[in-house]
Order: sequence, then structure tokens, then C-alpha cells
Amino acid sequence: MLINANGTHGIVNRVQNALFTYQGWPSVARDEKGTLYAVASSLRVEHVCPFGKTAMYISRDEGKTWTPPIVINDTYLDDRDAGIVYMGNGRMLVTWFTHPTKYYLNQYYHGIVNSTQKTETAPVLGMLSMYQFIPEELSHGGSFIRISEDYGVTWSETIQVPISAPHGPSLCKDGTLVYLGKELWSSTMENPEIESVIALYASNDGGYTWQRRGLCDKPKSDELSWDNFHEPHVIELPDGRLFGTIRADGKEVYRGFTVYSTISEDGGITWSEWKHLKVSGSPPHLLLHSSGALVCVIGRREPPFGQRAIVSYDLGETWEDEYILNDLGIDTDLGYPASVELDDGSIMTVYYQKYTDENGKTDPKCSILYTKWRLKE
Repeated sequence: MLINANGTHGIVNRVQNALFTYQGWPSVARDEKGTLYAVASSLRVEHVCPFGKTAMYISRDEGKTWTPPIVINDTYLDDRDAGIVYMGNGRMLVTWFTHPTKYYLNQYYHGIVNSTQKTETAPVLGMLSMYQFIPEELSHGGSFIRISEDYGVTWSETIQVPISAPHGPSLCKDGTLVYLGKELWSSTMENPEIESVIALYASNDGGYTWQRRGLCDKPKSDELSWDNFHEPHVIELPDGRLFGTIRADGKEVYRGFTVYSTISEDGGITWSEWKHLKVSGSPPHLLLHSSGALVCVIGRREPPFGQRAIVSYDLGETWEDEYILNDLGIDTDLGYPASVELDDGSIMTVYYQKYTDENGKTDPKCSILYTKWRLKE
């Protein structure tokens, strides 16, 4: 059933009339006091550029107001995506990833003059010109973590992990962190130039060390390759099983952009045959609502563009309802929604998209936005 959520839309952060206005790929968490923490790749000039920084935005009034961007990570490279998980007692963990310098120099640098607006050409080319001077050990790219023990005031040193996913790991009832991600420039990969699989890693010490539990193997019933699968998210179900969802994209897949699901009954060591959810949109983020409903939010990148949620009332066996959260998108540059439940049972979903005002005027660059909405009674 397709349902218009009739949600309340708001802004986490929007920047106008400046150079570093683009921001994207957010996640959100909530602590025991009700404080919201949104993270994103911010202070950028466009979708692909060398300037991204991991920024945090904090709200203590359920999203009515947010702090300006608090930069919690800034490397030489483009710090992309941002995942966050709250672990209790002030402890939280943030994830991000970076492309290696060769990604920009080989695939991006040569076309930058034609693809970038005139006001942005000089700073982008200037930044890229210094890539040759970045120390070798800092130029490889990868997936990373930082941990805070004091509600985000201070952060640990950077910890590199073998996998990446846009919304990071999830917390299990026993305190274990489970991270379903795609191996990314990892020393554990048999052939880093070819193989890039999805695997489950776990941490029993709050994210400081990680151990690989198992490979989440792709479907055997079709001819799709690992290049079609990315950006998973996992959550623990009430019975202890792990429920995973995976982005699929490419001309070979349903609507070019969709989601598969899989279940592990042994903590991530083995996984069931993947099930195609036949939904238009991705990448997925999962929330287990207090009502028992399993909520998966996605970005829809075909008309009508925007943010959607699909809802299961039997823990992922079937998906009965699809909610329209925001259908004001004007193109495919949007999505990566993530959700938290608020005290009154409503849901806040954050995402990135070009902001459209009450007069129908749309910004040229993306902002971090949110929608507050409710499940049907």
C-alpha cells in the first residue's frame, strides 16, 4: 500500500551564497536524554570534490533547531559519507570513508575544468595540485572510525576498519557492535584491485577492535557481480537474528536501483539466500520501531524523486506499506536517509536533497534535511 506520510519537513543544515555549500550522505542517532546527533559529509563544493569533512549537528529540541556544523574529522582527502551509532552513557561512534588520491587524479582531475562551475574551478584545482605532496601513508584511502566517550565533545584517534557502509554499524542488545559493509581498500582482501565483497565484522570493545565473522555472499540465482552490490545496513531483530539489507544498482538490476535482504541466525557467520525486495530506491537504513514494525528508508532516484520508507510487520518476511516521505526532489542527487524514533513514537528521518522553498524555488546544491512522520495506526 502506498501511503503519503504527510510529514513535517525541516532543515538540519542549509548553506547559501557561499563556496562550500554542498553536503550529503547523513546519518542520525539519539541518546538517552533525547538529544539528536546528525552527521554528514559537509563543507563541500559538489558531489565529488576534495573538500569533504565529517561534521556533526546537534539538536536538543527534537529537530526544531540544530547547531552549526561541528567538524569532528578532516583529513587531506575527501571524507565521504558519515555513519553514527549511540552506545549509551555518552559513548558514540562515527564512521566515514575516503577515496585514494589516485581516484581523483586519474578519474576526476582531467575533467574538472569542464564539470565544475567557474567560481569553484580554482580552489578545486589548487587542492588537487597538492595531492602529490600528501604523505604516502595518508594517500591510500579506506574506511575509518572515531569514538567519543563524552557525548561527542572529544574523539579518539582514527581507527581504520576493513569495510565501509554509509550508516556504519549497529548496536546489539548485549553491547556487541555489528558492522555489515563492503570491503574497501583492505589488507584482508585477497586481491584489492578486483575482489570487493560484503562481510560482517563485530566488535566487543565498543568499536576499538574488529573481527570478521563471515562473508555475506551475493545471490546465486542471477548473474549479478559484486560490482552491483554496495552500502548495506544490518540490525538485530528481537529474537537475536541479524537482518541485513544491501543496495543493488546498475542497468542489470530492477529499476536500476533497489534493495536485497538477507538473514543470519548465527551472529553473522552465515547468511540466507538474498531476497529481492522489488522496491525502487536505495541505499537502505533499518529501524526497529517500538510497535514492532521494521522500517527501511531509501532514496528514490527515478520520478517522482525523493525519500521513501517501506514497512514490514513480520520482521522482514513481507513489506506491506510504502510511505512517501518527501517527493520534492528534482533529480537523482539525493537520498541516504536514516531514521530514529522519538519519545512519542514518531520517526525522524534525515537525508540529503536540494531544498525547495514554499515558492517552489530549488537550491542548486544539496542540504541536510529531515522529515518527521508517523506509522499508520
